[in-house]
Amino acid sequence: MKLNLEQIPREKTLTKREFIQNYFKPQKPVVIERFIEDWPAYSKWNLEYMKDVAGDKIVPLYDDRPVKHDEGFNEPHAKMQMSDYVDLLKSGPTRYRIFLWNILKEVPELQQDFTYPDFGLKLMKGLPMLFFGGEDSYTFMHYDIDLANIFHFHFEGKKQCILFSQSETKYLYKVPHSLITREDIDFDRPDLEKWPALKHAKGHIADLEHGNVLYIPEGYWHYMKYVTPGFSMSLRSIAKKPQNLSRAVYNIFVMRHFDNLMRKWKGQQWIDWKNEQAVLRTQKLVQV
Repeated sequence: MKLNLEQIPREKTLTKREFIQNYFKPQKPVVIERFIEDWPAYSKWNLEYMKDVAGDKIVPLYDDRPVKHDEGFNEPHAKMQMSDYVDLLKSGPTRYRIFLWNILKEVPELQQDFTYPDFGLKLMKGLPMLFFGGEDSYTFMHYDIDLANIFHFHFEGKKQCILFSQSETKYLYKVPHSLITREDIDFDRPDLEKWPALKHAKGHIADLEHGNVLYIPEGYWHYMKYVTPGFSMSLRSIAKKPQNLSRAVYNIFVMRHFDNLMRKWKGQQWIDWKNEQAVLRTQKLVQV
């Protein structure tokens, strides 16, 4: 059996009014295929260009190893010069990804290659983030700490994206006091006998290619897999629903610090307990 996933709607382009009425207000994801062709980035941005403009930068790298108690929140697993990282991406499959790389801080001139689009939402202009990955690398299923509305612009290659709304959380084996599901679930090819609650989850899927924009509604779970080497840029707008905004404040100012405190106090026992609870709580909610 496979996950119950429907294709995310695709639009060639959208007006601000169409986006607000058809996707933002109902909080539905959408892929916009031809929205940024007037950006210099559309014709300029590829891995070689990034190597040229940022080759000497030291970049943080992440892979798919399980969370450990002695690693801090979003602590990188390795570091490398961007030029060497691009060469690594082109040499073959690698699990190393770049995650949340702020281009305004690291390579300010890249801001000249794009404009902040008017989707009818106020975008956080200080936080344009880049994400890079090699063939077959992926992110764990997670949702963002601030539950923001996300516009995900993809460049070079192909990326597969699987989304779930927060209403499906009870089926996803969410790890308590965190933003992730069980890390040993392969959402690309899940074992539904081992993780039976996933059979009940209803989600969304889309493939992104160069120039596509994916709108991820606020708080949506997302799993990203790089089918081929490539990179994306995310722009975000603060959560508008009061319950999501309050959860974002809690996540940033309470949950994150509590989890770090418990890791230091309980060590790996805390991580193991959370993973066990992810299964027990899901079984209780779904009665599988």
